[in-house]
Amino acid sequence: MVNASIVIYKHAVHEIEPLVQTLRKSNMISEIYLLDNSPEYNSDFEALPAIYIFNHQNIGYGRAHNIALRQSQQQATDYHLVVNPDIRFDSDIIGKIVEFMDKNTEIGHLMPQVFYPDGRIQYLCKLLPTPDDLLFRRFLPGSWTIKKTARFEMHDCGYNKLTDVPYLSGCFMFLRVSALNATGIFDERFFLYPEDIDLSRRIHQKYRTVFYPDVSVVHYHERGSYKSLKMMLIHIINLIRYFNKWGWFCDKERKKINKQIIKQYLCTSA
Repeated sequence: MVNASIVIYKHAVHEIEPLVQTLRKSNMISEIYLLDNSPEYNSDFEALPAIYIFNHQNIGYGRAHNIALRQSQQQATDYHLVVNPDIRFDSDIIGKIVEFMDKNTEIGHLMPQVFYPDGRIQYLCKLLPTPDDLLFRRFLPGSWTIKKTARFEMHDCGYNKLTDVPYLSGCFMFLRVSALNATGIFDERFFLYPEDIDLSRRIHQKYRTVFYPDVSVVHYHERGSYKSLKMMLIHIINLIRYFNKWGWFCDKERKKINKQIIKQYLCTSA
């Protein structure tokens, strides 16, 4: 079975209900957790077919999801879906993913194909980032970084076949709970943003982390840090914490993994 968790912050019920109802249509879903980081309790969420947990304050994205992930670990649930509120999909993809994961037990983390609402592909398969991939490029014109961004976002993999990827977006993380038991859950030192990079990387060390384009979701992708100075500062602070943990310019593991991944997808596309 699958548990799912959604972190909400100042959301209205009508923004969350479509996703909850979609999950409920799948007979693979057991518990749905709504982790509310809003400053005020909202009793309206109790009407939804989900477990509503009010955290009294904004405790951070990863820390909030960990409340639900620990429940999945204690319940010995097979899989846990971490999903953003702004994701939409057909409920039947859950069963397809479970069937695929059941047949491929070496996979610890899966991300489907992700589209914008207008049908464009979101390039969310990424190599392990260097500081200039995440920090420095924010302050440079996009025309200066086109080639480097294309390499970082693995454009050459084609986004049309099963691909091993060391950094999968946190918008839809289909996680094997036994893999989380071996690698750990979200690192709560990260308040927001690089927690998905960190968890993907740790799972990739022991399991396959894959892009699975046979199913797809739509992501409305708000990109709050590009609209708010406060969120941008939070983003930068937490990226600094990430590189302090894994290494800035001297990260031998990053270099080795990225080289292996590039060689793999270039060989399969040849």
